[in-house]
Amino acid sequence: MSPSPRLLLLEDELPLARIVRESLERQGYQVHHAANGVLGLAAFQRDAFDLCIVDVMLPQLDGFAFVAEVRRTNQQVPILFLTAKSQPADVVQGFGVGGNDYLRKPFSLEELAVRLRELLRRVPAAPELPDTLALGRYSFVPLKQELWLEGELVVKLSHRESELLRLLASHRPHPLARQATLLQLWGDDSFFHARSMDVFISRLRKHLRHDTSLAILNIRGVGYRLVS
Repeated sequence: MSPSPRLLLLEDELPLARIVRESLERQGYQVHHAANGVLGLAAFQRDAFDLCIVDVMLPQLDGFAFVAEVRRTNQQVPILFLTAKSQPADVVQGFGVGGNDYLRKPFSLEELAVRLRELLRRVPAAPELPDTLALGRYSFVPLKQELWLEGELVVKLSHRESELLRLLASHRPHPLARQATLLQLWGDDSFFHARSMDVFISRLRKHLRHDTSLAILNIRGVGYRLVS
């Protein structure tokens, strides 16, 4: 992270964008504002940012699509969704495409500041990922978020699915602690995020169903374990 963190703000409500930008700049952040997803993606591809604040309902390219594009090449930059879309399915989709936090409108600038500091504080160093992980008959390519079965591409994983599968694989043969995983990937271990994690575990089980020697076991009171 740079000494003065660089933030990319995607927000099409210009009065709100101005208020947020001015508030963050007073706190010492450098803020680049883009009013739609296409301009935001161009800025992200051109410059280096320490964090992205992304509205969902953007013109030309919505926030979910923007984040999905970002996660094709960058797994590390923290992303905060800032949006009025607050249905559970929207939140699950936001985390699924690669968001790290979700702040609902209307919001306070103080809460936004706290969430940004926390996201920037827990940015991990970029991990050294192997090109391919062998999972039974499958091959998992973490950087591309791809799951292959005996030479054929099975599925392009979402960011959150890929992160979960990477953690499960790296912890073999030991269990993956549920609470620690929630804190690492979701930022807290609330009931809602725990249910969200269960959804993504179910998706991974479905993706891995073609190899019956593979299983993601629920270890009661602990978490999950990938066995083969």
